[in-house]
Order: sequence, then structure tokens, then C-alpha cells
Amino acid sequence: MALFRPQLERFLSTKLHFCHSSNRTPTKNFFFATRPRSQCSAIAIDAPSSLTDVAGIRWGSTSLQGPREEMEDDIIIRSDGLEGFSFAAVFDGHAGFSSVKFLRDELYKECVAALQGGLLLNGKDFNAIRKALEEAFESVDAKLLDWLEKDGEQDQSGSTATAMFIGNEKLVISHIGDTSVVLSRSGKMEVLTDAHRPYGSNKISLQEIRRVREAGGWIVNGRICGDIAVSRAFGDMRFKTKKNEMLENGVKEGRWSEKFSSRVQFNGDLVIASPEVYQIALGSDAEFVILASDGLWDYMNSSDAAVFVRNQLRKHGDVQLACEELARTAIDRRTQDNVSIIIADLGRTDWQNLPLQKQNVVYELGQAFATIGIVAVGIWMSSLFSS
Repeated sequence: MALFRPQLERFLSTKLHFCHSSNRTPTKNFFFATRPRSQCSAIAIDAPSSLTDVAGIRWGSTSLQGPREEMEDDIIIRSDGLEGFSFAAVFDGHAGFSSVKFLRDELYKECVAALQGGLLLNGKDFNAIRKALEEAFESVDAKLLDWLEKDGEQDQSGSTATAMFIGNEKLVISHIGDTSVVLSRSGKMEVLTDAHRPYGSNKISLQEIRRVREAGGWIVNGRICGDIAVSRAFGDMRFKTKKNEMLENGVKEGRWSEKFSSRVQFNGDLVIASPEVYQIALGSDAEFVILASDGLWDYMNSSDAAVFVRNQLRKHGDVQLACEELARTAIDRRTQDNVSIIIADLGRTDWQNLPLQKQNVVYELGQAFATIGIVAVGIWMSSLFSS
């Protein structure tokens, strides 16, 4: 891969750029970052170097287009309106950018309102936080579906979304889809989310498969109705409010027979926007959090990502640069997806005095082959269950 690095860097130099947010305000306790509607971009907050918010968190973010024809991801980071908590989210869109365009503005506003401006986050009632975020996500999805339908073109777009709230010595995550959050504690990575996918043999995947089938859906080659490979997402009206139309169109397009269609009975939405919500205590050993789309995690495991980011911060201490290099590494590994990453350096680590960690190349290759094997087995099992 080193032989191709010069060519890759020339390509990136034409595709990767920094931008200043037009939504900035001059106050010291507020910043906002979001990706402009360009084909590919890396987002720096205020400058190519990292920025520190009021809680001492240093943020890095980047969104890089891979081999996909369109860039449908977006990133948002904000530190206003939540009583000392910062908000960050990654949206991984599909079938168009419309849903992401709607979500990047509306999800934050709905969460702020549901969390009573951060009052709930600063309290001790996790059930109240969980309920508020569930209501916020489901409310935004209902508004999005209405907006997509009124658009007049029967927009089929959708998006996964993972949002995190950091402050007051804790991390709260609200998550739908296959974007993931990982936390580094003294160099050991903790995976904090599970992918909502309709294939695989882990507990969450089996629950998702069962829920889809109970709702009247079916799974072909790891995709709901042979179409979508995530089981929780915003938008995707054909699996929610337009299921019968989707069934009729499938007959017209020859995807299934009219006899098969007549036997299908829908009992609920096949794709849902109900999030899983987590709360994690942050101690003195918590170093940084990585929130990234599956374009990264499908080609780099959490341990390798932790070592990579720690070594980057050990070299130069710039979390924005570390974020960009992590995205470039995913491209080096020939990711087939777009890559969007947010890294929050929690500001508790003296990076210059940490020793460099070594990556195990043999272990890395083994993990890559193991991941491919697990996905293949999961798709095979889903196909068996569908037949």
C-alpha cells in the first residue's frame, strides 16, 4: 500500500478541504460544525487544528468520500443549549441526502427540547434521559416522514444516526443504525454501541431479525426485503408508512410474485427509529471517544483504531490531524464506503509522556479475515431463516 501512497495523497489533495462554519457565533462557549453539501470534505472547527470547548474537550472531525458515487454523510458538533454538555452526531445517509439534510438541523433541536435544555442530563435519573431521547428520535422521524412525503417525489432516502452528549463526567449515547462509538481508557478500547443490522449471530442482530419478521418482513442476503442492510434508521418511508406500496412495486418490478405478495401481512414498521440509549461514567482514565460511520469500522477494528489515535496524539497532540489520518487509513485499506469520524479528546491525558504502542500486523490480518467470515456466516444464516 505504501507504493500507492503518493497517488492517494494527490487524490486527497483535490478532494479534501477545510471549511469555516457559517453558523458560528462570536461567543466563547459555543461552536458548531457541519459538513457543507460538497462531494467530499474534512471539517475543521474554526481552523485545521483542534478546538477546545468549554468542558476542556478537544474536537476533531472529518468526512471523506470513498468509492461511493455520492457523499451522503454529515457531521455536527455543538456545545450550546445543554447546560455544560457538548453534542456530537454522525449521520450516515442512504438513497439520497434529503433525510440527512433534514436531520442535521432538526435532531439537535428536538433533543435539546426533550432534555429540557440539559437539565435532565445534569440529573441522576437515567430513565428520564432515556425516555426523553427515545421520544425525541421518534418525533423527529415522524416529522421527517411527513416532510419527505410532502416533498412530492416520494423520496426514498434514509439515514442512520448516532448522537453523543459529553459533560459532567459522563457520556450519554442515543443510537440507531451501524455507526459506532468507542471509548479509550488507558489504551484499552470499549465498544459502546451495537450495530442494528438484519444479519449476524450476535444477540442484537438476532433480536433485530426477529423483530423484522414479527412485523411481517423478510430478509434476503442480509437485507430487509432484499433491499436495506440496516434495521434502524430515520426516513426510509417504504418500510414504514409506504410498506404496501413497496410490496406492490416489488411485484411490478419482478422482485417477487403476486402470490408471495398476497401472503404478506405487515404488523408494524420494518425499519424503526427507536434508539438504544446508553450512559457511561467517565473517570480519570478516559482518554478519548471515537464516533465513526461503518466506513471506518468495517475496515479497522476498535483496538487498532485506539492504537492509531493514541500514537497520533503522542506524536503531535493534534486531534484534528489524528482524525484526518484515521480517515485516510480507512481509504488506504480500500473501504467501500464514505468515512465520517468525530474524535473527542477528553483533555485528561499528557500525550507527550505516553510511550508509543505497537500494532500487531498478523493479528490485524486475522481480525480482518474473521470479520469477513462472520459477516458471510450471518448472511448465510439469515438466508436459511428466510427460506
